[in-house]
Amino acid sequence: MVGTVYLVGSGPGDPDLLTVKAARLLETCDVVLHDKLPGPEIIDSLPDERSEDVGKRAGGERTSQAEINERLLELAREGKTVVRLKGGDPFVFGRGGEEAEFLAAHGVPVEVVPAVTSAVAAPAVAGIPVTHRDHASSVSFVTGHEDPTKEESAVDWEALAATGGTIVVLMGVGRLPDYTSALLETGMDPETPVALIERGTWPDQRVATGTLETIVEVRDEADISPPAVTVIGEVASTRETVLEVLQNEVPVDGGE
Repeated sequence: MVGTVYLVGSGPGDPDLLTVKAARLLETCDVVLHDKLPGPEIIDSLPDERSEDVGKRAGGERTSQAEINERLLELAREGKTVVRLKGGDPFVFGRGGEEAEFLAAHGVPVEVVPAVTSAVAAPAVAGIPVTHRDHASSVSFVTGHEDPTKEESAVDWEALAATGGTIVVLMGVGRLPDYTSALLETGMDPETPVALIERGTWPDQRVATGTLETIVEVRDEADISPPAVTVIGEVASTRETVLEVLQNEVPVDGGE
């Protein structure tokens, strides 16, 4: 018999934000193949004998997507119940769609277990709503790490700037100078508020704030590193009004 593969989102990293279904599957499955981005407490809770690290880091050691696909297929054909554990939501820049297509093409049953995406959760815990009646009636989610084989970016920064809503960039710390420059070239106001949320909901969460014109310098001074979410738009300014009452803030707040 062929086993089932569950594409499970771990949420932004706080184990309390795992869904009930995700927690149950982690307890009962035969094996977990996890990324690097589930929070450290979640990864540390996985039994060593039932978990495999197949994570990828930009510029570091990595397990190729082809290898991950083949390992999922191998385990399923052994009749195993497999959890493919991903950071955030499996279908939001998580390559879950690619894995689902691969497994379905090979006759493997697949079930998707959605989660709270860090694109919403990380700003929220930092006091930033991605939409706000006074500031933004729309939000756009953008990857800062496109397929490197593409000849040119598929992101239309001019169109995004023209919407007037919030822009949330995932996996975009390294390319911050590129897309902030692109937005400035479209005529976006240099004083547009920007926030960088590093390790949102993790115990060592940090936040750096600035403007479209200054945020690269702020990033460098605060030494913000991946994983981090970038929030561009007027909503980033709301953080100032709730900062004093945030309960999960690390004392160091880079850039302020």
